[in-house]
Amino acid sequence: QVQLVDSGGGLVQTGGSLRLSCAASGRTLSSYSMGWFRQAPGKEREFVASISKLGRSTLYKDSVKGRFTISRDNAVNTLYLQMNSLKPEDTAVYYCAASSGGLLPTRINNYVTWGQGTQVTVSS
Repeated sequence: QVQLVDSGGGLVQTGGSLRLSCAASGRTLSSYSMGWFRQAPGKEREFVASISKLGRSTLYKDSVKGRFTISRDNAVNTLYLQMNSLKPEDTAVYYCAASSGGLLPTRINNYVTWGQGTQVTVSS
C-alpha cells in the first residue's frame, strides 16, 4: 500500500499562488490514479482535481478550472497541485489521495489512501 504526505499549504492573499506537493512512498505512484480533495470548516470533503496514472488526462472541479493545475512526476513519486488566482473560498484543508481503479475518479470512496492534509488559507 502506498503512503502519502501532503505539504505546501500556507497563508496567502487573494490572487496569490501556492503549490501543493504529495510525496508517495511504499509503492510506485504510477500504479495509481491520483486526486486532490479539500474540506472547508463545517463542509463536506469535495473533489478538486484528478489525474490519470501516466498524467495524460486530468479532470477539474468547475470552480477551479483555469486556476488550478494538477500534475505528477512518477520518476520522483510526487503529485502536485499548482493553485493560482486564489480566492477566499479556496480556503480549506487539502488532501491528496490515491485510487487503484478508474481513469479519473471523483468520488471519495474511489480512493484507498489519503494524505494527512495541508491547510490553505486565502485572506481577503
